Amino acid sequence: MIMKGLTCGLSPDPQVLDSLNSCTTCGICTENCPAGVNPPEIIENARRQLVLLGKMTIQQADLSKNIFTSGNTFGDGRDRLSWLKDRSLLAKKADYVYFVGCMNSYRYTDTAASTFELLHRFGATMLPAEQCCGSPLLRTGFDARRFVDENCRQIAKMGAKTVITGCAGCYTTLKNSYPQDFRVESVPEFLAQRISELDIKPLDLTVTYHDPCHLGRHNRIYEQPRQVIKAICRLKEMKTNRKDARCCGGGGGVRAGYRDLSLQMAKKRLKDVPQDVDFIVTSCPLCIRNLRDAGGGEKVIDLVDLVAMATRKS
Repeated sequence: MIMKGLTCGLSPDPQVLDSLNSCTTCGICTENCPAGVNPPEIIENARRQLVLLGKMTIQQADLSKNIFTSGNTFGDGRDRLSWLKDRSLLAKKADYVYFVGCMNSYRYTDTAASTFELLHRFGATMLPAEQCCGSPLLRTGFDARRFVDENCRQIAKMGAKTVITGCAGCYTTLKNSYPQDFRVESVPEFLAQRISELDIKPLDLTVTYHDPCHLGRHNRIYEQPRQVIKAICRLKEMKTNRKDARCCGGGGGVRAGYRDLSLQMAKKRLKDVPQDVDFIVTSCPLCIRNLRDAGGGEKVIDLVDLVAMATRKS
């Protein structure tokens, strides 16, 4: 109704902006719509049209300013690879490129280091000057071509055939919004294919797995992370999982613009966690951040962190 009103020429007021921008674009409505409507796609288009008219929330404006001025969502001026101890590991040419993403580059650097350590065994390198993939811009209505073009330029210069990422937002953007000049794989997909080569020692743990919306519903990656987990320890499923998994509340710009709502959603998701699990494992740093802040704490970890536990004991 709101979008119909906008197309008929009605002017958006603050309530309209709040209504459109409080959607996490999780896709659970699309999954359950008998008519096959895709509301997140429509909402993102509406956000884009309003941004073109200069209509946006303060939070939208601040997030885009951070990205356009610094190349990352945090407005952080530090070197994106400051966590990498040995720069000699970066090859100028490689078939595989690890795309780190903003969250792991600046907030979860130990996970970034563990991921690169795993992927480097298979010849992966990283971009010398990676930029934000553009996902936060695309989700909130902005033009991300500048970042798409620059990342593509570096990938082409490196001669990479496959880009691997551990962030669900980066994955869906690289796979669906970038030119199809290279293959895109998530870290769970990549590791599931090579589980026998990782020299894993099983752990006496029970974990549950949270399906990130942009990895699960948006791209149907459900079984690969579970294959990796089952090679390491016991898996106990959440109350809702796979295509029915509840959203963590972090996506679509909601974490940045509507923090209270975002954390309410995360708290609701944590109620789905089974009793007596040692860890809540996921494959998205934004899910980790939101679930931790909502009360999950250090019990919420990345799939790569679980793999690192198992390989370090080998």
